[in-house]
Amino acid sequence: MTRRLSWTARPAAIVLLRSYLRLAIGTTRWTFDIHPDAEPLLTGQGDHSVLVAFWHETLALTPALLRRSLTRNPAMRPHVLISRNRDGRLIADIIAPWGAGTIAGSTDRKGKDKGGAAALRQLLALIRSGEPVVITPDGPRGPRRQVEQGTIGLARLSGAPIVPVGGWCAHWRLGGWDRMMLPLPFGRGRIVCGAPITVTRADQDTARATLATALDAAMHAAAPAPARAAQRLWARLATLLAPALTLLLHRRLARGKEIRGRQRERMGLTTQPRPPGKLVWLHAASVGETLSILPVIADLLAQDASLHVLVTTATVTAATLLKQRLADIEGGTRVIHQFIPLDVPRWIGRFLRRWRPNAAALTESELWPNLIESCHRHGIPLALLNARLSDRARAGWGRVPGLAARMLGRFAWIAARSDRDAARFRTLGAERIDTPGDLKNAAGPLPVDPAALAHVRTLLAHRPVWLAAATHEGEEEDIAKAARQIRTRYPTLLTVIVPRHPERGPAIAEGLDKAPRRAAGQEPGPDDAFWICDTLGELGLFYQAVPIVFIGNSLPGPGRRGGHNPLEPARFGATLATGPETENFLDAFTRLGNAVQIVPDADALAKWVETMLADPARRAGAGQQAAAATHADSTLPNRLATRLLALMDAR
Repeated sequence: MTRRLSWTARPAAIVLLRSYLRLAIGTTRWTFDIHPDAEPLLTGQGDHSVLVAFWHETLALTPALLRRSLTRNPAMRPHVLISRNRDGRLIADIIAPWGAGTIAGSTDRKGKDKGGAAALRQLLALIRSGEPVVITPDGPRGPRRQVEQGTIGLARLSGAPIVPVGGWCAHWRLGGWDRMMLPLPFGRGRIVCGAPITVTRADQDTARATLATALDAAMHAAAPAPARAAQRLWARLATLLAPALTLLLHRRLARGKEIRGRQRERMGLTTQPRPPGKLVWLHAASVGETLSILPVIADLLAQDASLHVLVTTATVTAATLLKQRLADIEGGTRVIHQFIPLDVPRWIGRFLRRWRPNAAALTESELWPNLIESCHRHGIPLALLNARLSDRARAGWGRVPGLAARMLGRFAWIAARSDRDAARFRTLGAERIDTPGDLKNAAGPLPVDPAALAHVRTLLAHRPVWLAAATHEGEEEDIAKAARQIRTRYPTLLTVIVPRHPERGPAIAEGLDKAPRRAAGQEPGPDDAFWICDTLGELGLFYQAVPIVFIGNSLPGPGRRGGHNPLEPARFGATLATGPETENFLDAFTRLGNAVQIVPDADALAKWVETMLADPARRAGAGQQAAAATHADSTLPNRLATRLLALMDAR
């Protein structure tokens, strides 16, 4: 840190450096990204003491983490291992105001006693008493970013886990062996704490490499993301397009895709007040994503009775569904809904300043560069739930690799729904990613109103019937073609169509000889060939009432996007078919195996429905096979809710 200081100059240097660090650390806007398993260790609430490991170059940044830990637990007494030389003593005097003690000692080398043995005894005593210890594994002399064996030996002897820490802030680099960062005032900084590492006798030979890799990963995660120019260009383009996006909102309002009086929410404007206390924000684009996060919302509310949850959606149907389902969730009155602002920096900024969430989570493939960048700038820790990335989306982001890496690097963690999705995210630069499971696999059966079910079953009794569920624009033509073929053999056949977007119901009914619509209170008569069930939130009703189900958004054609979740009808024991476009749910379809029939066109669909109608035993067997494959990990929503609460506390 310094060459030599005379004893007369030393007090002045301590005062100056201490004052400067107080200014720089205190005026830096810090973001903390802390692994959930590390959080209790760093605040003295775990079952063990902890070794907190920094590379030596970030030593001047340690007060930021010390201050945060001591704020959460003032009774803690962390200690920092320093060298016995003058520089070490100078460091001890400088960091004293941050409540940390020091232990002097280095690894003994070439027969020289540097206090290593005595320091080891003191460290072991501190760890056994439950106090955290801060160490620099590359020591006071280097080599730079190479873990010395002493750190690994201390971890093995004490049994204390090591939390690898990386840091970055606006800084100068000093010219020593470690190129130490000296923070600049009034900048931004980031501290990243990785998953704890436990060293045992069995893995002590590889532990040095493991710790070095973890420290480098934390440093990389803390550093500013790449592609700043690409991000700025994206932001400027969105700003230039803002007037056109305003006109688009008016068009969507005229088409019923926005709610009158609430379209200004899409520009970050609202009259709703922010509730006091802690607020976590979850974003789900449409119906499927909203359904998947409902159990997480329920667990968040159950785990923290003072918490409010802000949920944003991009579609009116998702907003309506959310309102329906919140009535069945305890604490649902603490959930606030807003429409997500479009990805314009000024609009997103308004939204974040209004709501000031303590943490945020996006769902599946909702990747909006300006939104993600704005969360980072406002110091809002961000996660990605049930992360999904198709090959097509990966290829698209692959055309702007720097922007993709920057965007994904802003997430504190990414919970991928499958190993396949995790691998795709990693090719784009995602690092803090794991695969806890698929929320859609963990969901329970869709809700069903018993009275409505009894009525529909009575209505459909004594005639052959099949269901085309979650259909998209253009598919109804193929479904109608298949239905007309089937009616040559089954003249009383009824085809029930549940469009994915209920607002399309009138147009579908008009194209099918003015078929009756459930949303209009109409029911099919004996001569009606089609029934358009364009209500919201009743898909479970029809999955249970109709045993033969075709899953839409899967037949080849423009605008098709890779199928829908087959586990929803499978949970009711339905016999299933789908078109070949299933890339959005490959793992679910793989899990169901041959319990799902792939039909490439209308002719194959008609043949399959006829087969199921003609062979009830085969139909029942296929349904039982599908239902048997839908076992769910019911603990997943709770685990993700716990991680989100930890993320909020790590801010």
